[in-house]
Formats: sequence, structure tokens, C-alpha cells
Amino acid sequence: MQIGAAGIMKLAEMICGNSPFDYFPYRSSSHLTRFFVDLDLDFVHDGSTRNIWVRDALKQLNSIPALQDNLPAPGIIKAIEYLLHPDHFMLFEKLDRGKAIEAVKTCLKTYDLTLAEQSNGKVTVCPVQGEFVSTSHEVTPTERLITFKPSVFNVPNKVQNDRLVSVMMPFNIAFRGTYDAIKEVTDYMGLQCLRADDIWNNTTIIQDIFDLIYCAKVVVVDFTGRNPNVMYETGIAHTLGKTVIPITQSLDDIPSDLGHHRALKYLPNEQGYKELCSDLHRRLKVLFGDNS
Repeated sequence: MQIGAAGIMKLAEMICGNSPFDYFPYRSSSHLTRFFVDLDLDFVHDGSTRNIWVRDALKQLNSIPALQDNLPAPGIIKAIEYLLHPDHFMLFEKLDRGKAIEAVKTCLKTYDLTLAEQSNGKVTVCPVQGEFVSTSHEVTPTERLITFKPSVFNVPNKVQNDRLVSVMMPFNIAFRGTYDAIKEVTDYMGLQCLRADDIWNNTTIIQDIFDLIYCAKVVVVDFTGRNPNVMYETGIAHTLGKTVIPITQSLDDIPSDLGHHRALKYLPNEQGYKELCSDLHRRLKVLFGDNS
């Protein structure tokens, strides 16, 4: 898809910081060049009228074929997302990032596009019917994506929590030691760890479970005993594209369809929980980084 001429002109005025979009950073000639250079785009301002020059640069980007039918060209997406980067709105009191985000959303709405606001403050351009919630990808993939609306539960009006580890396991006292071991690791790393019985935000438990999976960066699932609820919850996590860490007391409990996923095996005793802590810590360090 392509952004129309009116939309391109509005985006050009926003990049320039011209009235009525003076709550965006004002960019002079050299700063306009820097804006595109930061995006690895070879546009150098030639001294002509700023907004017209930016408009023409955006028109070139807009003419490049899109990678998906319901999204604009990659260069346009990069420009919009970079335009709203939080760092651009620091230090200057007259700037208003909230108003800037709403202005861009209004501009994009005409083209059935919107912005998904991430927990780290950055935004992602996406179709109005869905936003990218998968955590197993560092960046939004360029291949074909799908959007859908569940019928059994509601999609929560919440942002994803990049520090949340959700745990799916049987509600059984026998798994208290396992959950305590997981919590010990997440507490040590400064992460948040929750399972459904830690919260009561909805009238149905399946909605609380879906919310936990939806908002999490990582989902730990315990296949021990082949609990059908855990299998169902694992399917939800995989469908949402979440990073899933399987754990189990017996590898025989992992269904054949999931046998290709590496699992952390542990024993339900003091030494087993210590080894689970060690293995899980190593895995989470990879996913969250050494600064966790």
C-alpha cells in the first residue's frame, strides 16, 4: 500500500516540526539530513524549502513496493517510527510526544494503520486490526503476518511487560517447590514472575491466563504429568509468538508434536530445584541480557 499525497505532506511537516505540528522537534537543514542518515537513507538536504524537500524524499520512499499489502513501504515505516523515538522529545519542554503520537495516528487512520506503543517507549506501525505482540522476534518480521480475534477470551487493553515471566503449570501443591525455584531466579534477576493464581483481574480464570500470556515476554510451561490445561496454554503462547521455555520432570511427558523443543529437565527435590534454578538462569540471561 502507499500513503496518499495528503498524508505524505503531513508527515513531512511533522518531520520538519512546522506549524501546526510545532510539538515535534524543529529540524533545520543539517538536522533533516541527519534524520535520514540515521535511517541509513542517502538523502542530503540541498538547501531547498524544507517541507517540500522532505515531501519529495518521502515520495521516493513511498514509491518502493511494500513487503505486505496492508503496510506501507519499509522506508516510510522506518521514518514514522524514528520520528516518534522517545529520545527526540527529551530536554525541550514545548515538545509533546503524546500529542505527536496522536497526530501521527490520526494521519495513519485514513490508511487503516495505527501505532502500537511498546513498553520501552518505542512505537511500531501496524494495521488497525492488530498489533505485533510476538516476543520470539527481535524485530517485526517482513514475511506475511496474520491478525485474528479470539472468540473464547478478549484481547486485553494492556501493553506488554518486557520484564514479565509468566508461568503455566498445574494448580497443585506438588508444584510449589518448582514455582518457588522459578521465582527465586526471577527475583534474583529483577524480573516479575506471575502465574494465574497470583492475580484475579477478571471474572474467568481463562481470561487471567490469556492476559498473563499476552503481556509476558517469556512463558515458562511445565509439561510434567501432561496436564491438559498446560498444553492448551502452551498452544496459546505459541500462537501469540511468545518465547516459551518448557520444563519437565520427565521428557516422556512432552507431546511428540513438541518434541523438537529443548526442555529443561528437573527432579522435584532440593538438588533438582537448585539445578533448575541454574539452568533457567542461564536461559533467561540469554533472553533478557546480562543487565537483568
